[in-house]
Amino acid sequence: MAMACSPWGRGGWCGRIAGAVVAALALWLAWPVDVAVASNGVVRCESDGMARVHCAMDTGDGVELVRQISEHACIRESDWGVDADGVWVARGCRAEFAARNEASAATRSTIRCESRNGRLNQCPVRLRGAPVRLLRELSAVPCRRDESWGIGRNEVWVSRGCKGEFEIGSRDGGFPPGPRLLTCESKQQQRRSCGTTITHGARLVRQLSGMPCTEGQTWGWDAGRVWVDNGCRAEFSVE
Repeated sequence: MAMACSPWGRGGWCGRIAGAVVAALALWLAWPVDVAVASNGVVRCESDGMARVHCAMDTGDGVELVRQISEHACIRESDWGVDADGVWVARGCRAEFAARNEASAATRSTIRCESRNGRLNQCPVRLRGAPVRLLRELSAVPCRRDESWGIGRNEVWVSRGCKGEFEIGSRDGGFPPGPRLLTCESKQQQRRSCGTTITHGARLVRQLSGMPCTEGQTWGWDAGRVWVDNGCRAEFSVE
């Protein structure tokens, strides 16, 4: 026998179901969406303040950031990311995104190569003219290009104790656009260098230490690294 209930009742099971439906609908309506689609298929997604914003777009073949609009950093998996239904931005990131296609996409792959006991180590990788950069230094001793690491015809080589994670770009498309997030920490007030390839610059995005991080005094950068000193610990946007 089917049970009937009044839609106006609040105490019974029908009232509880109706309340749950209304709450779910309110949550769906509250999800912020801010999207503008240009004629060339580029999607603009903008986060105001610290709010997380979701923008629908095709993500089947991947998504790449093509132009940053905000002064705030747009770092993948920190300030923006991708899910099955689109792209999301947060923490003030405002940028334009495009669906990746096979013809124009810059691919990203990494290889870890380590020099043990200071010896030369040649790590085979298929390059065919593709560019290589130091993504993250893993050793206490510095990794300097053409001194303790470099590339051959189809290899990345390391020596003098250099241990690192290296990124191989696309022969035609280069490296994926946009900054990378690097954490560098000065422990026990000691100066620390965090090796990575930098072509455009580095910027502090989040201080992790109680000690101040002041550019030119307790942190800085050059083409091969970010350095920190006197207890500065922070996350940096490097590009």
